[in-house]
Amino acid sequence: MDDGWFSSFVTYLEFSYEDLIQLAIEHALIVVISVFIATVIGVGLGVATYRTDRPRELVLAVTGTFLTIPSLALFTLLIQVPLLGLGAPSVVVALVMYGLLPIVRNTIVGLREVDPAIVESAQGMGMGRAARLWRIELPLAWPVVLTGVRVATLLLIGIAAIGAYINGPGLGEPIFGASIGSAAALNDVLSGTLGVIVLAILFDLVYVAVFKLTIPKGIR
Repeated sequence: MDDGWFSSFVTYLEFSYEDLIQLAIEHALIVVISVFIATVIGVGLGVATYRTDRPRELVLAVTGTFLTIPSLALFTLLIQVPLLGLGAPSVVVALVMYGLLPIVRNTIVGLREVDPAIVESAQGMGMGRAARLWRIELPLAWPVVLTGVRVATLLLIGIAAIGAYINGPGLGEPIFGASIGSAAALNDVLSGTLGVIVLAILFDLVYVAVFKLTIPKGIR
């Protein structure tokens, strides 16, 4: 890439940075909403099924199947659903579907890796099943669960850009809105792509901080 192209890109950013920041905020917001919903559903499914083989295998199979669906195909299907249509609602539903597997799987793995002796000791002290889950098992499983949420978040940051294909918000707009062959196409695509990369780095740094703040050194 020559200096002329680089100068052109810098000039493009000077005139477009406010729009790009707004798109980045929209992108981050739709990812946060989707990750929150996927975490509530995913942890719930993991807690409900980690003790029983058949339901656990079924949940993992179904959530794993979601990840095999091509994103453009899923977005196209969802816009046909009443109450969804074009825009953010369909994007959120798709992102939640894609984010479930890492969260469900890590919740199950984390809970199953809790030392049975610790659980039995808590039971011997008179703790009921719900108390053992909330006060013993989930805290010990939290590092693994949080890793699943982290993986899901980074996955969804990339997929969210494809949501622009169905008029979803975010940094996919300059990527999919670029006129192929036009002088500005490369700048549009590169700005959107770099924006997604920067967002992924920022989110990852947030998770690093969350790990340090919420996980004692002894169980990291």
